[in-house]
Amino acid sequence: MEKVKQSKAALWADKLAVESEPGLTTAQLMLFNHDLKPVEQARRQWGAWNFVGFWVADSFNINTWMISSSNIADGLSWWQSWICVWLGYSIAACFVCLTGRIGAMYHISFPVVSRSSFGIWGALWPVFNRAAMACIWYGVQAWIGGTCVYLMIRSIWNSWRDEDTQGPGGIKNGIPGSGTNTVAFASFFLFWLGSLPAIWFPVHKIRHLFTVKAYFVPTAGVAFFIWAVVRAKGIGPIVKQPGFAKGSTLAWLMVRGVMSAIANFATLIVNDPDFARFARKPRDALWSQLFTIPLGFAITSFIGIIVSSSSTVIFGGEPIWNPLDLLESFLNEDNGRGQRFGVFMIAAAFTLAQLGTNIAANSVSAGTDMTALAPRWINIRRGGYVCALVGLVMCPWNLLSTTNNFTTYLSAYSVFLSSIAGVMICDYYFVRKGYLQIRDLYSGKKTGPYFFTWGFGLRAYAAYIAGILINVVGFAGAIGREVPVGARHIYDLNFFAGFIVAASVYYVLCRIWPLDAVSKTWLEVGGEIDDIHVAYDASDNEANYDEEVMAGGNGKDPVDEVQSKHF
Repeated sequence: MEKVKQSKAALWADKLAVESEPGLTTAQLMLFNHDLKPVEQARRQWGAWNFVGFWVADSFNINTWMISSSNIADGLSWWQSWICVWLGYSIAACFVCLTGRIGAMYHISFPVVSRSSFGIWGALWPVFNRAAMACIWYGVQAWIGGTCVYLMIRSIWNSWRDEDTQGPGGIKNGIPGSGTNTVAFASFFLFWLGSLPAIWFPVHKIRHLFTVKAYFVPTAGVAFFIWAVVRAKGIGPIVKQPGFAKGSTLAWLMVRGVMSAIANFATLIVNDPDFARFARKPRDALWSQLFTIPLGFAITSFIGIIVSSSSTVIFGGEPIWNPLDLLESFLNEDNGRGQRFGVFMIAAAFTLAQLGTNIAANSVSAGTDMTALAPRWINIRRGGYVCALVGLVMCPWNLLSTTNNFTTYLSAYSVFLSSIAGVMICDYYFVRKGYLQIRDLYSGKKTGPYFFTWGFGLRAYAAYIAGILINVVGFAGAIGREVPVGARHIYDLNFFAGFIVAASVYYVLCRIWPLDAVSKTWLEVGGEIDDIHVAYDASDNEANYDEEVMAGGNGKDPVDEVQSKHF
């Protein structure tokens, strides 16, 4: 009887298993599947213009629209805040291109890239961190998307509002004590439900979603800009008011403004290989990202500044920084069908913007990470649906309403991600000099060059912890504790501090205790990779070099360029 139960369990396990390569060992089944393997030629369908469309689409979202608000509120003028946006996103674009290059050259995702430094099994911790944050952010962004859906419905049916908070004529709250109300939850659930079909499509095909978004959403944003300026009969007072910060206070405020832009990109810096690996050529993921990111985000931020400035003239009082609150103010005026139609179209554009952002920054990232956590049973599609389910059951409205420092904690998470990015970039560019043995990244052999100590890269973990520790005291100050001024200033530079310390410590440790499989000179050998096979066979030796990358594009055998125990 027990044997029958075991056979049934094994049968179900086989049925639930995802596509993989035959002949893999038990260890390899936990390291490899179709979505984790290097992207073969047929699926490399992202050209330069697809990356342009991706970042143009991603730049038009609620967070970017409001990116300058806190800087101006702290004392910067609009143009000083805008300079911070330009600088911050330009620096972020450089980091994105550095990590994206690895994916574009070797066609591997972030979870696989991290194995070269953190180890075959050690990579699971940074991957888990990224997956957990992606799930949390999915719920938060879906809640914001639900507000967009609420505005769309209310522009058609004005009674779609909460009776308790917005007066008679609305809908009575049928879920009291839940932390939300019927209208808000139903709007959120409609957005969540409408997002599910987008998760179904494979990553190399969802580029079309970003192409559509890149045309529709910026057009609606420009229309919103024109509408607000016309209603205000000008650009409003914010553009004319000077900043009140001077001297060193001004300097540190601008530093914080730059760092807030970089922190907003921390997750995308780490997981850009998830998309760049689908590039047709490495250069398709370089210039398109390097220029589009600062340009797209700066333009969106500028539109947000002007529209918010115009709102002080239209409605009086303080500027309305959240575009969704501003759209609701237009609805509350009830100035006819034309205005309601305008609100509907702009809210629809923001709905599409939130959908695209959630798929790109959260669903695909979480799906890719979960694929690495359980590759035998989870692929990107299944992982994306798990992420969506977590985003629903976590009740994001409670998280946002009861945690005053929620934004502070999420921003502080860039400290953890900066340490991971520092180790990854140092490992690829300065330690290995672009050389990776791809098959060994899927090898469970203890003799493999990426197995390190029990599968963990202790050098990478020491560097990762050092990068976090440099910011710990300053983080305590950010949440209200009394800490030295110097610690606060270090935390003002949190991404750079974490990145530089982690990268430096990793480099020094690799000099003291050299790694295997590193190159003496710059040597990227990913150009010939196509459809590799990782299953062991009788001809495999401990070096386990790939036949697919032996040429390396320079007519030399990479073994001649690689040293085993010397860095």
